[in-house]
Amino acid sequence: MKSMENANAEGHYKLLVIAIVIGLFGCFFRFAGDASIYSWIANIAMIIGTLIAFKAVFAILK
Repeated sequence: MKSMENANAEGHYKLLVIAIVIGLFGCFFRFAGDASIYSWIANIAMIIGTLIAFKAVFAILK
């Protein structure tokens, strides 16, 4: 039963929401302008969001 309580912990889902917000920021920021710096920032935000999401999902599965 402990694994079920761990999977339903509120902190995991807060972390997923943060990851989704960061990923959406990266997705929308990609279209902010034509400069390559916007693409760099968008790619970095997408990578950070993906890593946070993987961390949250694997913590839920653990």
